[in-house]
Amino acid sequence: MRGADLVWDDARVFLAVARAGTLTGATGALGGGIATTSRRIERLEAALGLPLFIRHQSGYRLTDEGAALVPRAEALEAAAKAFGASAEEAQGEVSGRVRLATAENLATPLLIPSLPTLLAAHPRLELEIVTNVQAVNLHRREADLALRLVRPERGHVAQRRLGTLGYGLYAASGWRAGRVAGPEPYIGWAEVQADLPAARWIEQRLAGRPPVLATTTLASQVSAARAGLGIAVLPHFLARAAGLEALPEDPGLSQEIWLVLHADLAAARRVRVVADHIAALIHHHHQELAGV
Repeated sequence: MRGADLVWDDARVFLAVARAGTLTGATGALGGGIATTSRRIERLEAALGLPLFIRHQSGYRLTDEGAALVPRAEALEAAAKAFGASAEEAQGEVSGRVRLATAENLATPLLIPSLPTLLAAHPRLELEIVTNVQAVNLHRREADLALRLVRPERGHVAQRRLGTLGYGLYAASGWRAGRVAGPEPYIGWAEVQADLPAARWIEQRLAGRPPVLATTTLASQVSAARAGLGIAVLPHFLARAAGLEALPEDPGLSQEIWLVLHADLAAARRVRVVADHIAALIHHHHQELAGV
């Protein structure tokens, strides 16, 4: 190995390609261009005197030599993160941008009203909230952390279960009293949300009948239920705040609430203060969210 030619930051590029399996995926996580990522891998291989990847049309696969170096590269990564975290601590004041991805039903009624306290404590903190969660990928660094209702199954992330979001069947107060006999109408979800647990439950309940109304947001579901259009499957904390009446049946659709951080940023002070704020917030409202 010609140590004088080794650029240590290329280990970060090596890990990104090893994790993504493609130059495109690695470049999405790193930024820059695909050609630059390719050149840096070639430069690292030349400096080490080892082939690190087998190139295929479908992507990059680690050689035995490359696989053996992954733990060492991860040790370098951990040391770099610790160094950066120490530098942030030395600066004293939290500053910089943090991008948080979460669901609209958690952001608007719960998270955003809590932010004055956080931002007053850290005036140089810049916070961006993205509610189109399906379009955000933490592994590609499209967000720094996320508050999600589905546990991630893969990706270079750190995760923590914070609580439970409970669901029930809700309708306008006294809605059934003035109804004409017949099948009960349900407020459903538009086709683009057909994979939601609530959407699947309603589809099974309707057994081929159309919903009285299909919407694309929880806010419109709540509004439709308040208008007396029918029954909606809603989070307890949203439905109760809207003055809706709970029906006795339990749809069994509770979801776990997960805080997920990009592992490379878990030690960054600006990310930690946001993560700690969210964890404290969910803990404070855990009974309300669970619906107990």
